[in-house]
Amino acid sequence: MKFTIKGAAIASVAAMGLSLAACDSAAENAMEDEAEAMEDTRDNAVDAMEESGQITEDQADAMDDQTDAMEESMEETADDMDTP
Repeated sequence: MKFTIKGAAIASVAAMGLSLAACDSAAENAMEDEAEAMEDTRDNAVDAMEESGQITEDQADAMDDQTDAMEESMEETADDMDTP
């Protein structure tokens, strides 16, 4: 019985260690937050330009695609920060 409890305790500690290793660092989280904020700002600006008639819907869609690509690139860069 002691062996089973000891084994379970070791397995729990090992699982916690692996879950912590998978966590993002503070720098990575900050960079991802910055990417999301940039996306929100650009999306709002594009929406405003489209609503005011400065750009067409097609132009707005193209700008939205650029914004999405930029955010994805920033998040990939952030994910790579913690890769050894």
